[in-house]
Amino acid sequence: MWTNCPDPSRPDRGLEHRTESLDVQGGWLDSENFDCGPVFDAALAGTCIQYKDVYGEDVLANMPSALLQKLISMRSVSLAVVILLFGSGSHMLIHAQSAVLGQTGTAPANSPMQPTLNTSPLTRPETQPPLDVDRDPIPSPDPIRPPVSAANVNPVTVPSSAGNASAELKKQQDGVYILHANVDEVILNCAVLDAKGQPVNDLNRDNFRVWEDGVAAQINSVQHLDLPVSMGILIDNSGSMREKRAAVNAAAYRLLNISNPQDEVFVVNFSDRAYLDQRLTTDRVVLDRGISRSDSAGTTAMYDAVAASANELAKHGKNRKQVLLIITDGADNASRLRLKDAISRVQGLGGPVVYTIGLLFDAERNESDRARNDLETLSLETGGIAFFPRSLQDLNDIAEDVARDIREQYVVAYHSNRPFSMQGYRAVRVEAYGARRAQLTVRTKRGYYAQSEQSKEPLNATR
Repeated sequence: MWTNCPDPSRPDRGLEHRTESLDVQGGWLDSENFDCGPVFDAALAGTCIQYKDVYGEDVLANMPSALLQKLISMRSVSLAVVILLFGSGSHMLIHAQSAVLGQTGTAPANSPMQPTLNTSPLTRPETQPPLDVDRDPIPSPDPIRPPVSAANVNPVTVPSSAGNASAELKKQQDGVYILHANVDEVILNCAVLDAKGQPVNDLNRDNFRVWEDGVAAQINSVQHLDLPVSMGILIDNSGSMREKRAAVNAAAYRLLNISNPQDEVFVVNFSDRAYLDQRLTTDRVVLDRGISRSDSAGTTAMYDAVAASANELAKHGKNRKQVLLIITDGADNASRLRLKDAISRVQGLGGPVVYTIGLLFDAERNESDRARNDLETLSLETGGIAFFPRSLQDLNDIAEDVARDIREQYVVAYHSNRPFSMQGYRAVRVEAYGARRAQLTVRTKRGYYAQSEQSKEPLNATR
C-alpha cells in the first residue's frame, strides 16, 4: 500500500513513504511491531488501535475527538487505515486491527474502562519531536556524548574591524565547535579553486570580498571548517535507470563512506513520485538499505522531488549546512512544478547546495541537451557542481569529488547592509584572491531570502 503524504490541494507533491513491507522502511513502523495500550484495548472491547506517527510518537493527543468516538462506537472493524494530515504536514498512521465486539457492540456506558473523551471541537496543535534525539528504529552508531554545561565551553572570538560585528567560535568538551552568527549576519559556504581547478585551503579574511546587491559588505570572519551536513541523496528510479542502478548505488555508498561521519543523510528514490526510503540518519547500514531499494519503472518527476526534498531538509535537518545530491539519466517529464519553481522553493527554504550527476551518455540529443541545461542551472544557482560522466565507470571518482568538495569549504560570515526585517531576495557575489593578487574561482550560492537566513540556527563544526 502506498500512502500519499502531502495535502492533495497543494500544487506540488511531497515525499511519500512505502508501508507495504513488514520491515522498517522510511521511518514507518509496521502494524506487528507494537503492543496495544491496555486502556484502549478494554475501552474498545477488543478493537486494538495502534497510535504511532512516523517518529514513533503518540498521536492520540492530536486525534480529533470525533474520529476517536466513531472508532469506539463501531460494532466491528475489519481493517481501517487512517492517514491524518495535520497543519504542518506530518503524517499520522492509525491501524485498527480486526475484532468482533460483543453482542451489544459497545462497552457498557458505566464501564470503568470507558475513557473520558474531550468533546471540544478544538484540538491541540501538533507537537514536533525534538531534533536532538536519535529516533531511528535501528540504533545509531553515533557515540553518546554527555551534556556539556556552559562552564565547559571555551569561547574563541573572531575579531572584526566593524565594531560589534563579530562571529564567536565556541569549542565544547566533546570537540564540537559552534559558530554563533550575529544579528543580520549571513553565512556562506564557499568552495575556492585555483586556475587548475584544485581547492585552495590557506586563505584568510583578507583574501575575500563580498558584495550584496552590488554593495560591498563587511566580512566578519572566514573559517576553513569541515562542517557536518544534512544531506538528501535523490536517485532517479525511472524505467531507464534499471541497468544503471547497481553502479549508482555503489557510488552513492562510496560517497557516504568518505564523507564526514557526523553527516546525517536521507534517501529518496523518485520516478513519477518521490519516495522517502530512509529518513535522516547517520547510520550507514540503514542508508545502504534505502539506497538499494530499487524498483525502476515509470517517468521522471525531478523538479517535484527536489522541492519536496528541500522541504524535508528545512523541517528535519539538524545541521545548518545542507546539501542535495541528484543522480538522473534524463530530463524531467512528469513534474507538476517547473524548474524555476523548484529553484525558488530551494532558495526560499534557505537554499541547500545542489550537486547533480547526469548520466546522459546514452540519451537522445534533444533530451540530453535539456537535461544538461536543467542540471547545470540547479547547481549553478545554489553553489553546487553539475557532473556529466562519460560512462558508469566514472561514478566512483565523481562521488569522491563531491565528498571532497563538501568537506573542503570556507565558512564566510558577513554583515548584511540591510536588516533582515527588510525581507526579500538579495543577490550575493564573492571574490577571492591568492598570492600576488591572483584571482581565484569562488563557488557559492547566488543569493538568499532574508526571512530564511534569519531563521537559521548556529553552525556546528568539528576539528
